Amino acid sequence: MERFYIVAYDVGDPKRWRRVFRIMNGYGDWVQLSVFQCRLTKTRAIQLQAELQKAIHNEEDHVLIMDLGPAESIRTQVTSLGRPFTPIQRQPIIV
Repeated sequence: MERFYIVAYDVGDPKRWRRVFRIMNGYGDWVQLSVFQCRLTKTRAIQLQAELQKAIHNEEDHVLIMDLGPAESIRTQVTSLGRPFTPIQRQPIIV
């Protein structure tokens, strides 16, 4: 079962910021600067949290992981000014 997450981060050091950005690209879709939306299983969410914890400096950086609930039942209600917002849709992955 996947859950829908919004991850926002404030990382002061450019090198650490790029590292966090690369990690997040592997887990979700970039919404805007330092904000991602993710559909993750419980296992993937734990893996993401562990990777982020290794990448940040606890006294200088801040990461928020907001669990919005089961991905299948979330009805995303977002007001988007400017470019349109597109929520993540479940897609098959071909390996």
